[in-house]
Amino acid sequence: MNDEDLLADRFEEHRGRLRAVAYRMLGSVPEAEDAVQETWLKLSRTDADEIRNLGGWLTTVVGRVCLDLLRSRTARREEPIDETFVPDPVIRPLTELDPEEEVVHADSVGLALLVVLETLEPAERLAFVLHDMFAVPFDDIAPIVERGSAATRQLASRARRRVQGANLSKAPDLARQREIVEAFLAAAREGDFDALVALLHPDVALRADAGTLLRGAAASKAIRGARTVAEQALTFAPFARFAQLALVNGSVGVVNAPEGQLLSVMGVTVVDGLITEMYILSDPDRLARLDADGPVR
Repeated sequence: MNDEDLLADRFEEHRGRLRAVAYRMLGSVPEAEDAVQETWLKLSRTDADEIRNLGGWLTTVVGRVCLDLLRSRTARREEPIDETFVPDPVIRPLTELDPEEEVVHADSVGLALLVVLETLEPAERLAFVLHDMFAVPFDDIAPIVERGSAATRQLASRARRRVQGANLSKAPDLARQREIVEAFLAAAREGDFDALVALLHPDVALRADAGTLLRGAAASKAIRGARTVAEQALTFAPFARFAQLALVNGSVGVVNAPEGQLLSVMGVTVVDGLITEMYILSDPDRLARLDADGPVR
């Protein structure tokens, strides 16, 4: 095995963590993969023998790549992200649930948190993700954002205040979630309005994102309230018979893929036996780029 193969093997040991960092930074599966690939290219052009802590070096580099992408995205964007935006979901098969399976997905990042992260300034997002989610010291983050350690700490602090209310540590009860989501699908298939309302929190929020070309049209919407969301759910009834349960960002969600064609993905938040948030992505362009078996958690 030559030196390049050895370096590639060492890089592969860190790929999962790098994907996780990039996905939390960018909220996009394809862009996260691109950021990881760019990190590999930078490593391949570097004298790896001079790198004392490869894991830390790679995390710093992928963070810098993501920060550049976020800044470029912000500069290109003519209008701010609107309230119908849904980040790229990460989909996994829903296997038999057991305690070990729940532990595996305990560190998954929910769509609700990704929506909040999307509202942060790029430097704030970097400081929060690297420090609060991956325990990178502020002294290591400061050079990336070109600020002192104290100022970098303030960036993370401001971001932390913005994400208060998003649960970052509590692992979801997947078995209980499955019961609730299955009951929701059954009620939608049967057209049972009262059953739907009973499963929804009174202030439940639904985001449906049909893509930039259709955003603002009837297919994209942001609505709130149990009765309003239940009425919307009844319009899904013709499609509910194609729905399949899956893990969506570590929680039980729904994939609609008749004849193998992915038409929509729905992420769900369940709290105390009630659905509090629903996120539906039906943008055909973004769905086509999703890797349903992707390893990002």
